[in-house]
Amino acid sequence: MTDRRVVGLRDRLIRACEGAAGLSPDTVTDPSHFDEALDGALRTFQQNKGLIVDGVLGPETETALTQAQYTLGDRPLYFDAEHPLRGEDVERIQANLSRLGFYYGHLNGVFCRKTHYAVVELQENLGLEPNGVVDLDTIAALARINKNITSSKAYSLRDYARLEQATNALKQRVIILLPWASSGQAVSPSAPEQFTGDQERITTDVALRTYELLNNVGASPIVVGTENYTTKAGEPVRTAETKAIATDGHSDALVLTLHCDWNTSGSANGVATYYWGNQDGTETYSPIGEMAARYILKELVSRTGAQDLGCHARQWELLRYSDAPTVWVDLGYLSSSSDSGQLEDPEHRERLAESILCALQRMFVQSNDTVATGTMSLSDIEAYYNK
Repeated sequence: MTDRRVVGLRDRLIRACEGAAGLSPDTVTDPSHFDEALDGALRTFQQNKGLIVDGVLGPETETALTQAQYTLGDRPLYFDAEHPLRGEDVERIQANLSRLGFYYGHLNGVFCRKTHYAVVELQENLGLEPNGVVDLDTIAALARINKNITSSKAYSLRDYARLEQATNALKQRVIILLPWASSGQAVSPSAPEQFTGDQERITTDVALRTYELLNNVGASPIVVGTENYTTKAGEPVRTAETKAIATDGHSDALVLTLHCDWNTSGSANGVATYYWGNQDGTETYSPIGEMAARYILKELVSRTGAQDLGCHARQWELLRYSDAPTVWVDLGYLSSSSDSGQLEDPEHRERLAESILCALQRMFVQSNDTVATGTMSLSDIEAYYNK
């Protein structure tokens, strides 16, 4: 690949300080050539950001690279409702505000209204003009504050507190179900044309089955999509056109985004879950998301016999940009004859839905497990709510 865009990519990776050695245009014969050093640096960047490591500058990598261009102090930060500022500098100020007890949102690198209010409160406490703009004066005043805080982040503690305060388990709990078609995620370039339709059909069916099970025990599930659905009893399914609409006013909700996978190797098979955190495991940004992901994976493996491909922390946009904890659930590989055969079976899809229900019941009840994973029945859950 030879292109002037490659020169720009070199500069951006150098500014992001990711594997910069050997990238400078001054050290190579042809800076517009996509060479091994550039490929390695891009893959290192993807690895460090918890992205899929493929050496391709796709949408997720492009966004992460753009956000990595700024460090705190490079530019003034302020709230813009139509075009919110994004970047690692925003995430840094959010982290500082959170440690000081001013910011109560997720550290997603988006300068949202919550961030604005937190900055204003900080400025008021520091005797600065409370204009909500993070300028050099605000940064300098912030740097003068010496406050010892443990490594347990304030937002994580608040996340756990929300879970501990849940007294009704799933009753009236808002669970947002996001089939693949509503997630805005691209399809693997190696997947055949029919993969898109199959993934949409299967994930929507599992979402609707999960909706019915959750609804039956008194939860408040919402399916994201533009279609009008009905339950088996003919009742309308609660829907929202987008994830943003569904989560509006429901920061204590849980979002489950359902996907199928594809691999060029037909031997790849199994289920996996993902939550928002650092890929190296050093930081969990969404404790509830991590807990839900682990419970769901355990139940999926136990109830379906699927290969356990693990529970992983990732920095994907779909997991980051929401006030509500989000879990990505891979239901299996449509490129695998065994997985695809099961996913086409309605009974298997019902077991997938039951796995999700039982996992959430275990998590929100927050009691000592007395029933082995995979053995809790629907009647057990119904009995819990009919006490």
